[in-house]
Amino acid sequence: MHKNLLLTVYLIPLFVFGQIQSDTLVAKDKNQLKIKNLILPGSLILVGSVLSGSHFEKEIKRSFHDGSENAIDFSLPIDDLIQYAPIVELYTADLLGVKSKNHWFDQTKYLFIANIVTAALTHAGKNIINKKRPNGSLHAFPSGHTSFSFTNASVLYEEFKDSSPTFAFSGYAITSVVGALRVVNNKHWVSDVLVGAGLGILVTKLVYHFEPLKNWNPFKKKDNMMLIPTVNNNHLGFYFKLNL
Repeated sequence: MHKNLLLTVYLIPLFVFGQIQSDTLVAKDKNQLKIKNLILPGSLILVGSVLSGSHFEKEIKRSFHDGSENAIDFSLPIDDLIQYAPIVELYTADLLGVKSKNHWFDQTKYLFIANIVTAALTHAGKNIINKKRPNGSLHAFPSGHTSFSFTNASVLYEEFKDSSPTFAFSGYAITSVVGALRVVNNKHWVSDVLVGAGLGILVTKLVYHFEPLKNWNPFKKKDNMMLIPTVNNNHLGFYFKLNL
């Protein structure tokens, strides 16, 4: 019953958009949503949902934190900080003039929309499923840190995959560390992290396919101006740049 609920909550979007794809795959349009783009996030969500509550992930938890002499008992609480690294990479590249897919305002727009949708789905899962974390607290599934960081990494990837593939993939390397630390630091199970990662990637893929508010960009013709969101000690602000 528990696993069926997980699959229902997180796989419905895959089936819905998969149906949209099958119904619209009449003309070979390069802009159509391709099933192959859903394989990775869908697999992460599926595997994570199946592993939730399993003996396998409990064994992983015990290998790190069970109080025995064989446990690693390692903790490195920097995941709160490095989850923002892909955002820093994104706007640093913009400031340095690295070629991206979209204007900086469109990047910000899609970053905001993707994070809002991901956050809504993440919090819905946490409240509906109400799974206990390995440290005993509630609201484990899925991992919010992981879904947030993978959303940010996916935006970075979408923006620079054509112009700078290595740089585009760097966000995923960083966010994989975030996911691993959530397990190592006894904050989440492996399944929480897998589903969080899949969710972040999936939502971003859909946002970049459908491009909501595509034509809304009041700064499109003002290339000498840049407004960038910044995060410092959990405070949100903006960096403003104007070339005179």
